[in-house]
Amino acid sequence: MESLVEVWNLKKYFPSPRGIVRAVDDISFNVSYGETLALVGESGSGKTTTGHVIMGFHSPTDGKIYFKGEDISIPIDKRPLRIKKEIQIVFQDPGTSLNPKQTVSDIVKLPLLIHKIVQKRSVDEKVVELLEYVGLTEDHADKYPRELSGGEKQLVAIARALATDPSFIVLDEPTSALDILAQARVLNTLMKIQRDKKLSYLLITHDLGVVRNVSHRTAIMYLGKIYEIAPTEELFKNPSHPYTQMLLSSVPTFYEDDEIIKPKHIEPRGEIPSATNPPSGCRFRTRCPFATEICKKEPPSIQLKEGHYVKCWLYADRIKS
Repeated sequence: MESLVEVWNLKKYFPSPRGIVRAVDDISFNVSYGETLALVGESGSGKTTTGHVIMGFHSPTDGKIYFKGEDISIPIDKRPLRIKKEIQIVFQDPGTSLNPKQTVSDIVKLPLLIHKIVQKRSVDEKVVELLEYVGLTEDHADKYPRELSGGEKQLVAIARALATDPSFIVLDEPTSALDILAQARVLNTLMKIQRDKKLSYLLITHDLGVVRNVSHRTAIMYLGKIYEIAPTEELFKNPSHPYTQMLLSSVPTFYEDDEIIKPKHIEPRGEIPSATNPPSGCRFRTRCPFATEICKKEPPSIQLKEGHYVKCWLYADRIKS
């Protein structure tokens, strides 16, 4: 499939009193047209930083980001207006991403006015159209965020993101602050939008249940590195990196078939190392029950099946000579 977004050897380091934080450390992936790629990992893995660098909120320390073949490895304020329109984000907590002093109408209206999407006399009509499209009503337009439920706030945030008619949206933990019913409503809305508009999503999350239901491919991230990437169903059936197996073994299951294919529980050793002084080689090796001396060296990317890649010395025999 043709790539909409390509990330090549991306690095993002931050200075700190304890040294340099290697938040994102040489990762590469792509997102195809109409695809949802899930970027999964524990807190501190670097997944949100990755999304923010793609958005242009941070400049990359090194590496390249391409959108429709164009290099966009620059801060958002230096990007062309057409790129800003086409790349949008939905943040984790709609309670903080929506201006509490503005009405829903004002919030959704702002990008329409900035980017001159419609003529001024048609703005209010377009706002209502966007609200109704995400499952809200015209009555929501005059309300303030404090008058909305968590799910309704996130739907407003989605409507705002759709105002510029984007082709790519970064979804930064879009359901983690919501109850289960609101999660389902938001996810169903996002999937409907993708079907209708052929949008591409980068879904940043730690919720593997969400990942299995909505993503086409999944990348597993740990301490700034991607250690496994595969079609989602393949990843769930054949998790290969010990860290992936650890994550999947902790997912609760409700059906016997899911329990059968679930990896046996892997008990990690010790604590997650600091991103200012990560272990050499495979960064999971200090916690991995299968680690050997060779794991102190950087593992190569090994193709297990078409589209399924893993960075782990356990599969060194698969390296083509």
